[in-house]
Amino acid sequence: MRTVDLIGYIENWAPPGAAWERDNIGLQVGSSKTDLKNVLLALEVNEAVVKEALKKKCNFILTHHPFIFNKLSRINTAGAKGKIIALLIKNDITLYSAHTNLDFTEGGVSFRLAEKLGLKNLRYLANEKGNQFKVAVFLPENDLEKVSNAIFQAGGGIIGNYSHCSYRAKGNGTFRGGQNSNPAIGEKEKFETVEEIKLEALVYSWKLNDVLSAVRKAHSYEEPAVDVYPLENENVNYGYGVVGELDPQENINAFLLKISKKLNTTALKYCKGKTAKIKTVAVCGGSGADLIPAAIGAGADAYVTADIKYHTFQDAENKIYLIDAGHYETEVVVLDEVKKRLEKFVKENNGKIEIYKFKGSTNPVKIFNLK
Repeated sequence: MRTVDLIGYIENWAPPGAAWERDNIGLQVGSSKTDLKNVLLALEVNEAVVKEALKKKCNFILTHHPFIFNKLSRINTAGAKGKIIALLIKNDITLYSAHTNLDFTEGGVSFRLAEKLGLKNLRYLANEKGNQFKVAVFLPENDLEKVSNAIFQAGGGIIGNYSHCSYRAKGNGTFRGGQNSNPAIGEKEKFETVEEIKLEALVYSWKLNDVLSAVRKAHSYEEPAVDVYPLENENVNYGYGVVGELDPQENINAFLLKISKKLNTTALKYCKGKTAKIKTVAVCGGSGADLIPAAIGAGADAYVTADIKYHTFQDAENKIYLIDAGHYETEVVVLDEVKKRLEKFVKENNGKIEIYKFKGSTNPVKIFNLK
């Protein structure tokens, strides 16, 4: 099994196109063309992570946080970042990051956090918008199945839990081929009217070029008529945060105790909400303050996230139980899900590699407990 195979699986689950546009996801250091040995998972990379990778004979490290977020102006191997880059390159270790694409994907960070806290009936707190297109292609009936299958195989026609979705309508098309044309139907330099099918399908932005290429390859016309419409529809398959329900409902003390135990932290900050019991809960792993209005709008009694400022707590008081459970703590839970999925992929492809999770903690925030 090669590194590119594993990357392909990761990106099929958490497409780079679903990520925040300014995020630096994907390959950070190394090559995608190496033979894969073992894999180490960590929330982020530091020197201890690289040393554990070497100890476990891993030549691929997958992190959530990108190691290189902003452009580097220099690489000083005496500095902390440069030293890690040198270690990775010297030992032929590939470093890859799945960040906001893993945040915004079903089964990703927020879904795993919600499951960890025992929430049921999970759905996105807010869906992504503006990353879908409608592709309409006009074709003779004999081309219908060939072209539609090409669209589906290229990743088009997915709506929610449904695939192979399309709309088909009959009509008449007209054309007049020039002297140098070679029409599949009719004659050049003659006005023609032909019966055609209008085939429409929804396409994610990151699949658009593949779909258009597949359409042109499968179509029998010399110059296929293809329309591409940008959509502002909500993308039901990708979004921000998660909302679900507790069953049975809990009071704030019981819920805080559960969070503390499940996320292994005693450093919880919160403000008072407006209900005696908590039933509907919104969550967002990492920095999710921007989604507080969405959590309130969704009718959540509590919202669990991280990196909340003092005045944000002040604004939310008596509106929602706003709970800051820590950036690291609300995100690291996803590594178990990643490990499970990668192990399944390796097994299904008869791979001989091991998937390890970093044993230590990369959390730079230390909690002082007074006993």
